Amino acid sequence: MNRHIPGLSRLLPFVLILSLSTAQSRAQTTPGPTTITQWQYGRNGAVSITYDDASRHQFTRALPLMQRLRLPATFFVITGPITGSQYHGKFVGRPVQDIIKESATIPTNEQNFLERCSAAGYLGYQGTIGFHTRAGGLYSSGKKQQAFHWMDSLYAKVRNGDFKPGYEPCPEYKEAVGSSWEDFRKDAKEGYEIASHSITHATMPGLDEANIKYELEKSKEEIKDHLGEKYTFSAEVPYGYEDERVMQIAYNIYPALRNRMPEPFLKEIDRASKVLPHPSGKDYVQWQRGPLHATPLELMKSWVDTAAANKDTWLVLVFHGIDSLGWEWTPIPKLEEYFKYIKERETKLWIATFGDATKYMREREAARVVATETTVTLTHTLDKTMYDLPLTLKTYIPKAWTKVTVTQGKTTQHPAIRHDDKGPYILYQLTPNTSPATLHQ
Repeated sequence: MNRHIPGLSRLLPFVLILSLSTAQSRAQTTPGPTTITQWQYGRNGAVSITYDDASRHQFTRALPLMQRLRLPATFFVITGPITGSQYHGKFVGRPVQDIIKESATIPTNEQNFLERCSAAGYLGYQGTIGFHTRAGGLYSSGKKQQAFHWMDSLYAKVRNGDFKPGYEPCPEYKEAVGSSWEDFRKDAKEGYEIASHSITHATMPGLDEANIKYELEKSKEEIKDHLGEKYTFSAEVPYGYEDERVMQIAYNIYPALRNRMPEPFLKEIDRASKVLPHPSGKDYVQWQRGPLHATPLELMKSWVDTAAANKDTWLVLVFHGIDSLGWEWTPIPKLEEYFKYIKERETKLWIATFGDATKYMREREAARVVATETTVTLTHTLDKTMYDLPLTLKTYIPKAWTKVTVTQGKTTQHPAIRHDDKGPYILYQLTPNTSPATLHQ
């Protein structure tokens, strides 16, 4: 049909040239594609240093080392022994004397085990908490008859008067005595994450629902009262248990559990597993490793190298005792060499608290980027009061640009121009669900 329009054939080459020229001109003056980087600051991988139990040497010996190296960390603290705490260990249920009396005629079974195990540490005698810990672990691993036997043995000893009167918490609780909430407020101001590890370090597979909730909810309330809502994001159920019943209760109290995070985009490998992080088939891999007293330093360093070499790996290190105090303690000279090794790889690894790494992944997975010429808008669908961590964006820029200014609200950035095989680009931080950002020379 075009042949019937006079002169059109002569105009078409000119129109085509004009269109191409306009497109090329725009490509030379406006930014190109924009994406959210896998990790903050465009790093290859992530590392989170975490501590369990809050034993005193973690703060008197390991923390000064991290402060000197400017390394962040997460401390999962037992809140009961902290000076100034309101909530302490107790049994939520009927009078323990009724339970003791009943145990003389009714053997422990599926119907009464959780009540008896929950009460075990609060029968009014020293030395009973070990029976709770042992029986709860057996019950969680499916060895229920052995767990029942341990409860029968405990209550028989109580009825026979084999224990001294009093109350005795578990070793982890006693090793945490000495810290105060004022100490933790100072640590929090320096960027350290203080998170929950329950009130007493109870073996929660051996607790009934009321006592699990007391241990976790009141620990959360304690942290909120002393440090603020921000520090009620993360928790670790003691002993690393992933018991399904316990997890379902805990999920309703804390947004993030180090024990287990069943995200569709995340492959989890717990610290006891020998499975390697690759291949994963997921966007991210949470690879937990728990250095023990005898763990070779070279093996520990290899974990860091693996995280730095792969785009999806989040190495979560789990420490307990430090310098002769606590379970499987790590000596300070070994810890110092290890932390220096991590710090030296900071250009490849994002070293972040457990909570920040979790927030970044979730925000990135839920985010949407809209780029129109020189404007970039970043949003996500998560709770905006909880998920407000800046994300790192990567935008390709025209080759002619020699500098870039990024403005979002009152914040201005001047990111360095980098290059890859697709051309020049910039990395910059944007806060989701706020004002759009503008990019210009």
